[in-house]
Amino acid sequence: MNAPVSAATLGCDAAPAIRGEVLRERGQREVFCGLTGIIWLHRKVQDAFFLVVGSRTCAHLLQSAAGVMVFAEPRFGTAIIEERDLAGMADCNEELDRVVDRLLARRPDIKLLFLVGSCPSEVIKLDLSRAAARLSVKHAGATKVLNYSGSGIETTFTEGEDACLAALVPVLRDAAPGAAPELMIVGALPDVVEDQFLRLFAQLGITTVRCLPARRAADMPPVGTNTRFLLAQPFLGETARCLEDRGAVRLDAMFPFGAEGTTSWLHAAAVAFGIDEMHFRSVIAPGRERAKRAIEHCRERLGGKSIFFMPDSQLEVPLARFLTQELGMVPIEVGTPYLHRRNLAQDLALLPAATVISEGQDVDRQLDRVRAAKPDLTVCGLGLANPLEAEGLTTKWAIELVFSPVHGFDQAGDLAELFARPLRRRDVLKV
Repeated sequence: MNAPVSAATLGCDAAPAIRGEVLRERGQREVFCGLTGIIWLHRKVQDAFFLVVGSRTCAHLLQSAAGVMVFAEPRFGTAIIEERDLAGMADCNEELDRVVDRLLARRPDIKLLFLVGSCPSEVIKLDLSRAAARLSVKHAGATKVLNYSGSGIETTFTEGEDACLAALVPVLRDAAPGAAPELMIVGALPDVVEDQFLRLFAQLGITTVRCLPARRAADMPPVGTNTRFLLAQPFLGETARCLEDRGAVRLDAMFPFGAEGTTSWLHAAAVAFGIDEMHFRSVIAPGRERAKRAIEHCRERLGGKSIFFMPDSQLEVPLARFLTQELGMVPIEVGTPYLHRRNLAQDLALLPAATVISEGQDVDRQLDRVRAAKPDLTVCGLGLANPLEAEGLTTKWAIELVFSPVHGFDQAGDLAELFARPLRRRDVLKV
């Protein structure tokens, strides 16, 4: 966890979380494990492969979540712990080496291989970091091998991406001494969204902008004291710490959701790189106006409606800020698996003071609060949505907010529509 940010830093409208009034819950959770992050990461880094070391349950999760066609050649797979491994009839390290050797012989296009740990006890006993180091030496010059944990014991839904990128940071090459400042966008974004941001930064006059993760292993950015980075996702706390340990400087801003969040995010980079304020305004004005017009048609349906966020993706705080500030919704409770105070400081400061901020989850207690509040819309995981719908509550699947392109000016209307659609459906089905 990051150090607390004082309310004085953020002004008198700071949310209850900043004043130390966070409702911390520790109990049964309803979230996917960090393996789920592979579903979007494997599409991003085109010459990487994610090899999950786990059980058949892990394999079924990835297959069903990704919806991979049987004829596709995916960039992930599962090294399944079999009965002979559990019985001690095989050396797990030798078996893992054999699987990796066979994979890389068949797929020489793989330049970056991640060994991803899961939660079976036999996997926990394996030292995957040592295995990755051993295999990286063995396949040096062809494939770099890294490891991270996607275990549900250690990671929740989106923390798999944080663990993956944090594993990448130590092996990024050093920036050249005395090199000019460079901007790094940190977080996996859909290619179309990434391209939109790169065009905006180029128009602003920020000449060197790199992305972590890059689309190919050889294009991973260098890092050093000349690196200025913007987090594109709020759940990348460990990645941010690792970058700062290597001398990079974090640029604090709201997250790029909606017109205001995207403007704040771009402005942080403009200030850091000395971009003239009038030039900044002229460059972003068209996109900002498009975003405002795009969300306007949802304002009538969403304005004044109450919303309750159950913890799932760690996107909850910036999304609640967007819905409150730009669409006039009323957040009753904003739950998040982990509250990265520094990452979220500017978004937290704009939430209404009456908003309950909760960290962690005790699902039964939280469901009691949902039922008592009867919000117009509840954002929750797949496992809770149908039962709540059966009780007459309108829900929104939290996972869709991660898998859909929602960042930036040109996606603002689509983001607003994701929240408006369940209410429209409810009104159409109402008898």
